[in-house]
Amino acid sequence: MDPQSKQNLTEGNRNMKELLGGKGAGLAEMVNLGVPVPPGFTICTEANVLFNKHNNYASNIDLDDEEEMAQRNVSSKNQLPEQIVSEVNEYLARLEKVTNKKFGSLQNENEKVLLVSVRSGAAVSMPGMMDTILNLGLCDDNLPIMIKNFGGNERFVWDSYRNLIQIYGDVVMGVKYEHFEENVKKQKQQRGISLDIDLTLEEIKEIVEDHKKTILEKTGEPFPQDTKQQLFKAIIAVFKSWTNARAIHYRRIHNIRNLKGTAVNIQSMKPSDGENKFYGEYLRQAQGEDVVSGVRTPERIEELGNSFPECYKQLLDISNKLERHFKDIQDMEFTIEEGVLYMLQCRNGKKAVKAALKIYCDMLDEGLITEKEVILKLDASQLDQLLHRYLSEKEISKHEPLACGLAASPGCAVGRIAFSSESAIEMAKERKTKGPVVLVRTDTSPEDLAGMQISQGFFTTNGGITSHAAVVARQNGKCCVSGCSALIVNEHEKTCTINGVEFKEGDIITIDGSTGLIFAGALETSEPSLSGDFARVMEIEKRYRTMGVYANADTVTDATKAIEFGAEGIGLCRTEHMFFEKTRILDMRRMIVATNEKQRTEALQKLKEYQRNDFKGLFDVMGDRKVTIRLLDPPLHEFLPHEDHEVEELAKRVGEDKSVVLRKIEELSEKNPMLGHRGCRLGITLPKITQMQAEAIFEAALASQSPCVHVEIMVPLISSIQELKHQKEIIEKVALKILSHSTSHDKVKFRVGCMIETPRAALLADEIATVSDFFSVGSNDLTQMTFGFSRDDAEKFLKDYIDMELSQNDPFQILDQDGVGKLIKMAVEKGRSVKPNLNVGLCGEHGGETQSVQFLHTCGLTYVSCSPYRIPIARIAAAQQSILSKK
Repeated sequence: MDPQSKQNLTEGNRNMKELLGGKGAGLAEMVNLGVPVPPGFTICTEANVLFNKHNNYASNIDLDDEEEMAQRNVSSKNQLPEQIVSEVNEYLARLEKVTNKKFGSLQNENEKVLLVSVRSGAAVSMPGMMDTILNLGLCDDNLPIMIKNFGGNERFVWDSYRNLIQIYGDVVMGVKYEHFEENVKKQKQQRGISLDIDLTLEEIKEIVEDHKKTILEKTGEPFPQDTKQQLFKAIIAVFKSWTNARAIHYRRIHNIRNLKGTAVNIQSMKPSDGENKFYGEYLRQAQGEDVVSGVRTPERIEELGNSFPECYKQLLDISNKLERHFKDIQDMEFTIEEGVLYMLQCRNGKKAVKAALKIYCDMLDEGLITEKEVILKLDASQLDQLLHRYLSEKEISKHEPLACGLAASPGCAVGRIAFSSESAIEMAKERKTKGPVVLVRTDTSPEDLAGMQISQGFFTTNGGITSHAAVVARQNGKCCVSGCSALIVNEHEKTCTINGVEFKEGDIITIDGSTGLIFAGALETSEPSLSGDFARVMEIEKRYRTMGVYANADTVTDATKAIEFGAEGIGLCRTEHMFFEKTRILDMRRMIVATNEKQRTEALQKLKEYQRNDFKGLFDVMGDRKVTIRLLDPPLHEFLPHEDHEVEELAKRVGEDKSVVLRKIEELSEKNPMLGHRGCRLGITLPKITQMQAEAIFEAALASQSPCVHVEIMVPLISSIQELKHQKEIIEKVALKILSHSTSHDKVKFRVGCMIETPRAALLADEIATVSDFFSVGSNDLTQMTFGFSRDDAEKFLKDYIDMELSQNDPFQILDQDGVGKLIKMAVEKGRSVKPNLNVGLCGEHGGETQSVQFLHTCGLTYVSCSPYRIPIARIAAAQQSILSKK
């Protein structure tokens, strides 16, 4: 067995996440800092690999394979390798010695019972996705001694036993948690009480017996009284949780790859009087799962100061110490036993990006971190969370709220009510026509993740700001209102009442995650304000970023928004988008199906008017910033009608019989249009299209209010120098004709370049650079042509490729560095071997994806261009790579 398969907490540090997992590394670092941590040891991630091999488990489990999933859910079919069993026994003996306690059945009433927690801990935090078992080591035989250990607190010990049986029954033995909740609910209903804490000792004992009966009925096996068996099966369950459906789904969504598995942390523990995720809440006589599950609504952390003033002060001191050490806000778990505080975990806190900006700016002001550290600490991919809409105070004042819950995650959501994850998924299919979905639940669990991902926001009866719903919402930039007791959900009937007002599935509500307010119907939302900490950080990044960030913008609205988000210019204006408006499409169709030159010329003149006005608007808004305009790119058939009444209307407009138009449409149809008559091939076979577009560009530039117009004209889809020469010649002739007759010609600065989006263009980049004034990589088409994947069809099989680990990512979302990336590097190097100062940009959607932007920075690109709402992501990602490259 690998010699690093286990470690005492005293042997590690925070840099060992790959081996110890995030939790184990955090515990080890706290030990090094002298923070009180319960003794324990970590079974490393290498042991998870060994476990999988021993049981012939592939890491790429198929979620749709019911047989394979069923096999993994049956504990009896899983075994720990003997090496792990032997070493766990060895380290457990050491733990007994360190704590002066005994694990299992005890004979001597003066001995102390050792209980342990068995907790998962991957290198990357995945809250709620994997499994944890607490109070492990309790059994019928050692309960009396445990009660004596706790000074006769019989109720508390029995409640801890109840907690163990229901968690163990759920996580290890596969009995649904709801069956245990029913046992508890039955006892509370009989007494007419609503809180667990009001249960008597005798009632808790009855619940324990009910839990045992439930396990026996559902599994055919009793709850194990052999504590070693408890421990080993719990370790197996945690290892298996690495490949449970919700963990795999979480890793897919968050693009977490190339991890070995989970570590397992085994620590001595005391059944807690209060455990807390230090966002500001705690529960009395409860444990971790009670806090994060959302089943119980916790108390505010300030109340802890009244109950345990010394522990509260110590907790604040430790919090400050850890924050200064890790230079980040800390998410901490703790427990208090008999007035003594113990830290159970620390990690950099999960936080909405707005909170992260404030925290890091505050730390900068306090001198804890530098400007560079502020930039490096940000998760650039989350910045678009700041760009979502919100409810203004004025709008809120116009409406009477139905209820108020906890403001668990900022932003607002307006949408149709769905009462289950499954309903949310189905309803989201009609999002375009019927609007978004708001998931309304009593509480959420990791099993709801798929439905949560496609919902606009979450609204729950139970849970605090540390509940599952709240954590998922903050991570994904969605809004959440939790802990609203006025909400009563009847999932079976698909109805709910909010303060007595009934709603059915599909009814519309508005939830405000910033205030906790709930409203009937759809309220008007407002655009976010990008000021304060956001604006400050965006000013800071300018001092370190060396790569430009441009926008893909086709309209004045897009361009205005792009400038607001900090775009330095337009890197892609797709001229074909200007033709799809209803009032313009007919003229485009007239040009395409024209049967003589006169008809085509008339249609082209009309199209030129549209484009000239649109280009002028862009030049006016952009001022002296660069505007890069791509000539017509898509195949002509995309503009033609398919509906019968549209064909008839077109035939009337061109004065031809319907059959003539249909024949023309048939002639233009292609078997593989994305590799067919499109891009520069259109301008070569129909040069008047290129001429018309060039005339529109230069006439608009002269008419613009801007004192200086920088326009770059981009020829798409070239694969040879001859194609570029042909199109450039047309453009330059038009420029000479129009500009030479104007006294304002000096204000127009233009260049003609090409897109690198075919592999051949990348291979011949040095030759093409002798003619091209600049390059712009079209990463969408370059990916398509390099892989031989169709962008429109690849989604049908790419998911299987990723699941089977044949591909790490969807190459249309995250740039393929090994293949497509090599072609981009080659194009940059070859182009600059001819023109050392050649500007090379990229204008695919990869230009707004963090990993892709950082890779493109290393390739030496001049700029990236992306959609307006992804500009902040690109700016921070580029600044981060610039800082890292100089280290």
